Amino acid sequence: MVDIRPVLTDADYEAWREVRIAAMPYERCPSVAELRELESPVRLLLLAEVDGKVVGHGMADRSSEAGRAVVAARVRPEARRQGVGTAILRPLVDHAVAQGYEFGGTSVDDEGSFVFAQRFGFTETGRQVEQLRAIGDEPRPPAPTAYRIVSVAERPELWAQAYEQVALPTFPDMDLAWPMQVSPEEWATEWINDPAAMFLAIDGDEVIGLAGLIPDPDQPQRAEVGYTAVRRDWRGKGVASTLKRTSAAWAAENGLTEIYTWTQEGNANMRALNEHLGFRYGLTSITVRGPLPLQAPE
Repeated sequence: MVDIRPVLTDADYEAWREVRIAAMPYERCPSVAELRELESPVRLLLLAEVDGKVVGHGMADRSSEAGRAVVAARVRPEARRQGVGTAILRPLVDHAVAQGYEFGGTSVDDEGSFVFAQRFGFTETGRQVEQLRAIGDEPRPPAPTAYRIVSVAERPELWAQAYEQVALPTFPDMDLAWPMQVSPEEWATEWINDPAAMFLAIDGDEVIGLAGLIPDPDQPQRAEVGYTAVRRDWRGKGVASTLKRTSAAWAAENGLTEIYTWTQEGNANMRALNEHLGFRYGLTSITVRGPLPLQAPE
């Protein structure tokens, strides 16, 4: 018997995090405080218990891709293939449908999860590749002459400006089947967690590019690469490379040993830049999408 219950207390949130870390140890998990900050009527977090032990979790929420819900069921490796994932997925889908969503999706990082998703009518719409880079001796790049590099900690007022001047114009360039839809509030809370680790390229008072890191308190030696983008009129001038080298130098100065990012397979330019900067390839994540409600598994 699988018991499904909502996440309510801080202890529930920590249990939810423990499943996420066990299922996806290679990816940063939000803290309890960050998860609390994201609470909304649209968002549903669930725990799955077997014999009183939490073995799985789920999330239904609005996706950053316009018009789509996230419906993600994850199970600890040792508890898979016992019906836990199905027990979690059904109430998540019911919640998303009740919120008015007609499409849902998630990402899966192993063949078994992909087969599970296909059983419910999800189909592949894209792939992302993990790119990792060891951090060693990382000198700061020479200061550019045509623009300046500053951290968000130095100029916190520019983060909102970066949303308007860089993020919104460059989101359509991402290799995604659905357009990105990120609110200013989400940009301010979900796309940055350490202003000292996020860097902006500025021309006068105009933000022309951004890149940086999102440190992981659970694995303080690692950090995820944050959103990296350069305004179209400044591309081909080394801005992205300078920002990324600055981020790597910050990582070295702060004791990190590895940084990583997920890049859409179709984003050849970013993959090539990362390769040039010494990133190697790791896992492949499959993006799956499907109409809601989901079809019954065969």
